Amino acid sequence: MGITNIGGVAMGQEELMDKIVELEREIAILPEGSITKKKIKAKEYYYHRITINGKRTENYVDFAEVPELKAQIEKRKTLEKQLKELKLLVVPEEDSENEEEEQLAFKTTVRVGKQLKSQIALTKRYRKRECIKELREYIFGGPLDKVFIIYGLRRTGKTTMIRQILTELSDMEFKKAAFIQVKSKDTLADVDADLRLLEEKGFKYVFIDEVTLIEDFIEGAAIFADIYASSGMKIVLSGTDSLGFAFSKEEQLYDRCIMLHTTFISYREFEEVLGIKGIDEYIRYGGTMSLGGMNYNADTTFSNSKTAEEYIDTAIAKNIQHSLKMYQYGGHFRQLLDLYEKGELTNVINRVVENINHSFTRSVVERTFKSHDISVTAANMLRDRENPINIKAHMDLDAVTFGIMQVLDILNKEEQSIDIEDSHMIQIKEYLALLDLIMEIDLESLPEVNQKSKVTVITQPGMRYAQANAIVENLLLDAKFQELSIQERQRILERLLNEIRGRMMEDIILLETKIAKPDKKVFKLQFTIGEFDMVVFDQKTLTCQIYEVKYSKEQVPEQYRHITNEEKCAMTSHRYGEITGRYVIYRGDSAEVEGVRYLNVEEYLKSL
Repeated sequence: MGITNIGGVAMGQEELMDKIVELEREIAILPEGSITKKKIKAKEYYYHRITINGKRTENYVDFAEVPELKAQIEKRKTLEKQLKELKLLVVPEEDSENEEEEQLAFKTTVRVGKQLKSQIALTKRYRKRECIKELREYIFGGPLDKVFIIYGLRRTGKTTMIRQILTELSDMEFKKAAFIQVKSKDTLADVDADLRLLEEKGFKYVFIDEVTLIEDFIEGAAIFADIYASSGMKIVLSGTDSLGFAFSKEEQLYDRCIMLHTTFISYREFEEVLGIKGIDEYIRYGGTMSLGGMNYNADTTFSNSKTAEEYIDTAIAKNIQHSLKMYQYGGHFRQLLDLYEKGELTNVINRVVENINHSFTRSVVERTFKSHDISVTAANMLRDRENPINIKAHMDLDAVTFGIMQVLDILNKEEQSIDIEDSHMIQIKEYLALLDLIMEIDLESLPEVNQKSKVTVITQPGMRYAQANAIVENLLLDAKFQELSIQERQRILERLLNEIRGRMMEDIILLETKIAKPDKKVFKLQFTIGEFDMVVFDQKTLTCQIYEVKYSKEQVPEQYRHITNEEKCAMTSHRYGEITGRYVIYRGDSAEVEGVRYLNVEEYLKSL
């Protein structure tokens, strides 16, 4: 083997190839292209220009991001130059590469070589989610005898992440990579046969998408770890049937898998990956990796109540039912078996999700359907100091709520062929939690310390907002509401939407703070009169921070009256330790007023 001298260091051909692979991997995660500047109406705008498959695209770049992006592009060019020089030092070997692997008789849909490269080409322009680093560690780390599982609800970036990691493989590694797209007709035996064939041909990296479509996957999942991962292959499984993976982890793949859940998408990722900024945009469209509204097209995931309901039905309700059905022993159906046998399971799951989304009644069974969102707004409008309006005098709330039921396609109790029992509700919520769709936030009370409950928070805000808009649309159709002047109608509608957005903003802050601070206790705190929107309790230091959340851009003393109230603060300190910070999170600029720190909501969420 020839020895090459590089920078005064003697390097054999294998070491040289390793260095080339290392450089190629580093280059793969750096942005390519160039930065262009355009002047529009005397103002300068910057764009990231990329050419893929002969097609040039330009994406807007915020001025603050330009220096870092420019440095990364320059670094890529430097490394590409180094790579080119190193490749010239490689001793040519007899070309053994052919297209044999593309002609192999696969039983399932397997893509390798040029076909796979073409499939992943477009992902080069996409920004990467933060969690890809876990996948990267698995792929490029040492043998683990484990499979890697990427799971989550539809449109949360699973397949894109796989394609992105494929672009990070070096040329040599890519020759040993394969992508299997599972279809409902495929069997575990089919996938097993293709894996054996790939193993024989020296393939090392195998990505299997939508593997939970295989009827006997849950029972036979162990083969991926026991046979192939244990022999040195890197096996990555992905799919939308999150429960199917959860069952496999507890049974066939126990202690033999690494799990990566993609469902929860934080505000920071929403902004950084999709390039959409602002809490209002996150409220409207947050929850998936598909662009929404003005940034893409009108028919994306949460652009309206219809598409949101379709998503709930397919990505959530049918997802749960499919996972339960595919478990051949039927043991996981538990109390839901009767609903499944009567063909009502997906319908009930839909109704439970809708109920949570709208904060209507505490129980779907009760079906009284008094809109909390409307009630709160009605009370606030009546208390308005400048121009009080009695909504209830101009609206038939019963008619409105009946219309809401129609919009959301929720059945009345009389129309149900089976009652929804508490056991049904509990089990469905358990599965929704496993899907990462909901999370419970503690609601504590003072001075009644034993009075505790939970607040259910939806992790996909766009879903709730889309359905909340159905309330507004239905409100517009109410005959008595039309008696108001257009100015009054508009003001009420704006107030209603602000109430919805405000409470959703509270949920978002609670959820993201709880996830970001697992070592702290995060909860809402109620008093006899008033509440703290959020408390962060450090049980190690016996200190706490108290927060108010306001959907406002203005600073008003009334906003922090509770967190500066001596009696409330004394009770809080006695229960949770010294108060080390008082904060108001709102949509305006960060500032400090009378010992209270105002935090901009976007800046706060990005700092977590």
